[in-house]
Amino acid sequence: MMPFNVIQDGDGLPRIILSEPTGSTAEVLLNGGQVVSWKNEKRQEMLFMSTKAASKQPRVLRGGILICFPQFSNYGTLDQPGFARNRLWSLDSSPSPLPSVNNQSTVDLILKSTEEDLKTWPHRFELRLRISLSAGKLTMIPRVRNIDNKAFSFSLALCNYLSVSDISEVRVEGLETLDYFDNLSQRERYTEQADAITFDGEIDRIYLTTPTKIAIIDHEKKRTYVLRKEGMPDAVVWNPWDKKAKAIPDLGDDDYKTMLCVNSAAIETGIVLKPFEEWKGRQELTTVSSSYCSGQLDPRKVLGLA
Repeated sequence: MMPFNVIQDGDGLPRIILSEPTGSTAEVLLNGGQVVSWKNEKRQEMLFMSTKAASKQPRVLRGGILICFPQFSNYGTLDQPGFARNRLWSLDSSPSPLPSVNNQSTVDLILKSTEEDLKTWPHRFELRLRISLSAGKLTMIPRVRNIDNKAFSFSLALCNYLSVSDISEVRVEGLETLDYFDNLSQRERYTEQADAITFDGEIDRIYLTTPTKIAIIDHEKKRTYVLRKEGMPDAVVWNPWDKKAKAIPDLGDDDYKTMLCVNSAAIETGIVLKPFEEWKGRQELTTVSSSYCSGQLDPRKVLGLA
């Protein structure tokens, strides 16, 4: 296991730097347990960050990878979208043993329910997040433990703001033929008819019972993100497009062109934990260079379907 470094931001907030031998890095804030940067060995940024991220909401930056817990968006009784992303997390001094990997840099974070949290969501919990960086891969393992004397149900999402060259040149494969809730049509349930999802306007959908692998193909950058997930059966696909982008205070007017959210989530069916039970999810983001435009990359092979 490779160590990590903790530095203080200019505003005094701790920032954790993960690095590994090939030269890739990731940066994590204790504020919100948020991943704010993931750079490959060529120092290219993989995650989108709003051009206005720091100006309006210093506590939650628009971009990177956010964890939404104990609910996603307004699918539930809380103010959207859950409070975990607004809290100051801690380094987990006694993380549960998970298998370690050579040449991997890992940090373990923990968030415990406070008396303040109990006023809005009356359940005692421990939320752990392991973030691991290895060559070409960023892995996140969220775990929720019920430390209350009664059962509770929650939903959770890892919101991945991916950096793309031009949203109109991006396609998402692996979600075809699936049912989805369309948040732009009062959550009507539809079935995806297209062979792949492409983008020419606002999209805000929750795809249901999705496969463990989804490919996000960026033609212009000749790069494919492969999202692998366990324990999070749903996948959210979101881009605000131009009108909505102008209405979001912490998003630049043209930022929608270079971002796409594809989120690992458990939303449709809440996860129920009895006292002292623990739930564990897993998300792996990898990138592969692709010559998809010249037909050399078969996305079905990337997805393991061929």
